[in-house]
Amino acid sequence: MTMADVVAAILFLGVVLYAVFGGADFGSGVWDLLAGNRARGGSVRRLVDHSIAPVWEANHVWLIFVLVFLWTAFPLPFVALMSTLYVPLSLVALGIVLRGAGFAYRKFADDLASARIYGVAFAASSLITPWFLGMIAGAVVSGRVPLEGGDRWSSWTGPVSWLGGALAVLTCAFTAAVFMARDADRLGRPELAEWFRRRGLVTGFLTGVVALAGIAVLAADAPTLDAGLTGRALPLIVVSGIGGLATLWLLWRRRYRPARVTAAGSVAAVVLGWGVGQYPWVLVDHATIADSAGAPATMVALVVAFGIAAVLVVPSLVVLLVLVDRGIVSGGEDAAPSRVGRG
Repeated sequence: MTMADVVAAILFLGVVLYAVFGGADFGSGVWDLLAGNRARGGSVRRLVDHSIAPVWEANHVWLIFVLVFLWTAFPLPFVALMSTLYVPLSLVALGIVLRGAGFAYRKFADDLASARIYGVAFAASSLITPWFLGMIAGAVVSGRVPLEGGDRWSSWTGPVSWLGGALAVLTCAFTAAVFMARDADRLGRPELAEWFRRRGLVTGFLTGVVALAGIAVLAADAPTLDAGLTGRALPLIVVSGIGGLATLWLLWRRRYRPARVTAAGSVAAVVLGWGVGQYPWVLVDHATIADSAGAPATMVALVVAFGIAAVLVVPSLVVLLVLVDRGIVSGGEDAAPSRVGRG
């Protein structure tokens, strides 16, 4: 394994972490969008605020990490991505900004109408952003992003891109439903836990159906990735499927805490499987890791920087997640029964 391979592995670790933790945040916004009117959805939205407020900004660390590593380690593929996919990338950036602004401002709105506008911005952006991230991934794995730059529209609107968008949204919604069911159960809100449990079961089933249907799409539109997924990455795909089925069984049994572990593991395994299946390509069929890597000194510097960040940043994030899981740190209005009125 070369130093460029090590850097690529570290970069993709950031993708996995963002898919799990950032995906759960986006999925919470999807359920915020689908919660219903004020009377039906008030308690759901308060739980969303309470659960994700301490971590939603922290989870964007992984996206920044991925972009900086990609730009520094593989500059030519980075330029190709930015110049070819600037339309969906701009929509992703807009979605992240509107999502953050809507989430922050709706708590301090002067009137109900303003709060609703900010709430819609937060919730709708939570749906749109993962959708376009999935379409971008589809453009890369289907080989539509050449080093010299591709078409600004057809590059990200192929069959695999639509599949990627659908799977990204469904996976985020499924992960969030499992996480939120656990939070509701921990806070003594069985009715909310049941609300998320039912939706987790439905979205988990739909995710599996779309993934199975996507096998034919991948075979036809992304043969290089398909060969990798059915070859060296197959064990990871199997692990992901087992994890998904285990999560559905645990949800059915209302065992929310282990369900969260299996859900996160299932998402991590399938994203990791994508990376293993795509190896050694940075841009599938156009740029390999070895051919597009920066200078060896740059690779060494990135590994050293990652080591320093792992020592300084990762422990803090782990402590934050543990404190949130134990209810020591929370955000927004307390969602426990004693402090929350009827939605």
